[in-house]
Amino acid sequence: MRIKDCNNIMDFRRLARRKLPSPVFHYLDGGADDEWTLGRNTSAFDDYELLPAQLSDVSNIDLKTTLFGESIDWPVMISPTGASKLFHAAGEPAVIRAAEKFGMIYSLSTLGTTSIEDVGAIGSCPKMYQVYVFKDRGVTAGFVERCKASGFKALCLTVDTPVAGNRERDAVYGFSSGRLRLRAVPSWLRHPGWLYRALLKNDLEMVNLATSDRSSISSEINLHDYFNSQLDRSLTWKDVEWLAELWDGPLVIKGVQTVADCRNAANSGATAVMLSNHGGRQLEGAPAPVDCIADVADALHDRLEIICDGGVRRGTHVVKALAMGANACSIGRGYLYPLAAGGQAGVERGLSLLRDEVERTLALMGCNSIQKLGPSFVRQRANS
Repeated sequence: MRIKDCNNIMDFRRLARRKLPSPVFHYLDGGADDEWTLGRNTSAFDDYELLPAQLSDVSNIDLKTTLFGESIDWPVMISPTGASKLFHAAGEPAVIRAAEKFGMIYSLSTLGTTSIEDVGAIGSCPKMYQVYVFKDRGVTAGFVERCKASGFKALCLTVDTPVAGNRERDAVYGFSSGRLRLRAVPSWLRHPGWLYRALLKNDLEMVNLATSDRSSISSEINLHDYFNSQLDRSLTWKDVEWLAELWDGPLVIKGVQTVADCRNAANSGATAVMLSNHGGRQLEGAPAPVDCIADVADALHDRLEIICDGGVRRGTHVVKALAMGANACSIGRGYLYPLAAGGQAGVERGLSLLRDEVERTLALMGCNSIQKLGPSFVRQRANS
């Protein structure tokens, strides 16, 4: 299979599995505990039906919208995910260039393998930086200042990681606490290029953590233990107020699911929320993001922009989320699978397929503009 043979995001997943060492693929693909939440993030979309308005003029489809005060070409953004170079040598720069080509917002993770400064200098698409509040608040403040200097448009605080989730696949396949499983050795050896980059070229370093103690991490293998020691379990909404004042710009809270937490986010100075359970990698049993949209939109649509983050694999998923009240969707694995499969060319093909699905879905629904989507176009399936 080649990237030109991929016809949807899950085709890229199959190709990525061939391209990556087994432990790396399962790190990308896995979730917490029994992975019920991971699967539910996508399957929950099946609980909703789209209601078309027939005999409507759909000769022209308008996908344009705004997010964080920035114009974007369609309502999908790149979610912050760690260590893009772990999955392909081209890493974050390849994704940024693809995002710019498709008129999207790009998000850089604290655990990125490209620096804030380098990301800020690549392309002209709007950029968001995802941050954790460390025990040493000075480290977080340093990130904020670097983002301001590098022209980032928005800041995103992840709030669902007081501790790392129980990602058992990492242990099973030898991708946690530095323990390499003997049975995984043949898979590593079948990917000498990856080993060269990891062991000799050393381009998997978490470069944006260079200002903190023990921040020079040579690979993702010891990331779990590192973050267990660095994340601050004492965080409260007062810390969000501090960060909002420090940043003084669009602030996104990622990892909330309830109306109460979203209201707290708005009251603390946030301008947007990412309804997210961390891709099913943190709290097992958390609700799927799509199931949270309607209640949050009903209560807070006039105070917050709402982003559905989790499980998006199809254009129909995007349209359902928007019809229920989301302003946009974000994709993580939805672009990482294509990145692993084929670098920038893979990401561009994956985004092209997804965008075409969104446009086609709108046409079939008799809706010629993203702005016209609303509750009349979607309903919960009976007995779901």
